[in-house]
Amino acid sequence: MPAVTMKWRRRGVLCAAGSVLLSGVVTGSVAADPLREAPVGGPGPASGLGWRPCTGEAQRGFECATERVPLDYSDRGKGRTIELAVIRARATVPGRRIGSLFFNPGGPGGAGTVGLPAQYDKFPETLRQRFDIVSWDPRGIGESTAVRCFADTAEAERRHADVPPFPVGRRQREEFIAAYADLGRRCERRVPELLRHVSTADTARDLDRLRRAVGERQLRYWGVSYGTFLGATYANLFPSRAGRLLLDGNVDPEAWAADGSRKEPKLSTFLRLESDLGSSATLGQFLDLCGRAPTSRCGFSAGGAARTRAKFEELMRRLARQPQGTWTYAKTVSEVRGGLYTVHPGWNETADTLQALWERRTPEVPEAPPGPPPYPGFEQPLAVLCAESPNPRDPRRYTELDRFSTRRAGDLGHWWAWANEPCSTWPAEAADKYLGPWNRPTAHPVLVVNPTYDPATPYQGGVAMARELADARLLTLKGYGHTALDNPSGCVGDHAVRYFLSGALPPVGATCEQDTPPFAAPTATTPTTVTPTRTSAAPAIPGRL
Repeated sequence: MPAVTMKWRRRGVLCAAGSVLLSGVVTGSVAADPLREAPVGGPGPASGLGWRPCTGEAQRGFECATERVPLDYSDRGKGRTIELAVIRARATVPGRRIGSLFFNPGGPGGAGTVGLPAQYDKFPETLRQRFDIVSWDPRGIGESTAVRCFADTAEAERRHADVPPFPVGRRQREEFIAAYADLGRRCERRVPELLRHVSTADTARDLDRLRRAVGERQLRYWGVSYGTFLGATYANLFPSRAGRLLLDGNVDPEAWAADGSRKEPKLSTFLRLESDLGSSATLGQFLDLCGRAPTSRCGFSAGGAARTRAKFEELMRRLARQPQGTWTYAKTVSEVRGGLYTVHPGWNETADTLQALWERRTPEVPEAPPGPPPYPGFEQPLAVLCAESPNPRDPRRYTELDRFSTRRAGDLGHWWAWANEPCSTWPAEAADKYLGPWNRPTAHPVLVVNPTYDPATPYQGGVAMARELADARLLTLKGYGHTALDNPSGCVGDHAVRYFLSGALPPVGATCEQDTPPFAAPTATTPTTVTPTRTSAAPAIPGRL
């Protein structure tokens, strides 16, 4: 297929290749034996990190550092090195400091130098008092040595301007497929070596090196979304160094890895994870709860659950026939999907957007922050996912997957079906990827947390994670939205504090409730100032959860 000059359009703002491995085999020469613990994440003693005040406005009060790590750990430190951008918030009560707690904000492609400042206030106060909370931009991402397939931000934005969130109709399908094939070729020309060394296993080895650099004997870690898969990978590569790991909003490791099979999978990554079903179930809850609320609390309410569902379906049909200005059917579906990630304020914002479209008004869009826009990095999650998680390699297969997903998940299935299509033509396969086994005994039990209505990592992913790890305890958050951290529960926070301070696990079968239910009447405790959904929690870039 010839290269095209089609422009790509960004699908909202931040908060996902085929395998030839045998199950349980780690490729590369570092850890080919899955029954032997992986070597420490780099040669030589812990180097320490040269912390300095961060310079970004959003990072005020945080400290930043840079760590050099091997590009290829099989070189044993003799080859090329790359840089990791690291950030921390120091313990607010230094005299009671215990150590460091690492945080990964998900993705793949989530930059810790952005995610930690955005999410820091959501960590329980006791953890902020007792721990330095540390994060980093994983290799290939953000301010670390990054996969950048365009010369600068302007070129990336210009070429990404017109690609829809998913294609509608034959012509758009052809253009969508051609555009992402062209992106893969660009990446292969610009960063061919790096493309093969940005796997989750590579990042787990980096994390182990950072653990040593801050002087910790074992890892303490809170990972959300894709960060749960990173945590599971670390736990199985370095089981004796897996201290207290909290995995929140879980990716089913076996589903991500397609069970380690050599065969090309029938379903794409996100359909194996059943993210489309999670979104569909959460959307159903959104519409039902909205319908039961007065319009003063949910602007899209039609005065009943069934009537509100019917109103939504009619709006979708109307937009599919005729866009409303720039609000196409695909854009609206994408925005609704992303708006489900955070209950406060995401669900109310989504209701207001839908009501504006219903009334044929232009929805309000948050203003872009001042200053030059950052590099968008839409190719970065693809570089991680497509190189390690198996996906169908025939682009034409995704039209069938679209039909399959929308039959079982409705309108939101379109987005999830096409989000992995770029992997069909992705040029690189990871040199070192870990695809199981997932049950190596760890030094301490793992705490697994999952909302019951999570639109990206559905509850069954948490059940699967707890089952597949050797020693894990599932804490159920009876609530809505993507991850417990982003949808606060004081109950979950209390369990997290006890776990990190003493190792205590919740009782078997324990459940928690969210602090504030959706569309609740305003109270003194109702959240009023939180990170806006469309700037932190709802990625609309293919390859990201």
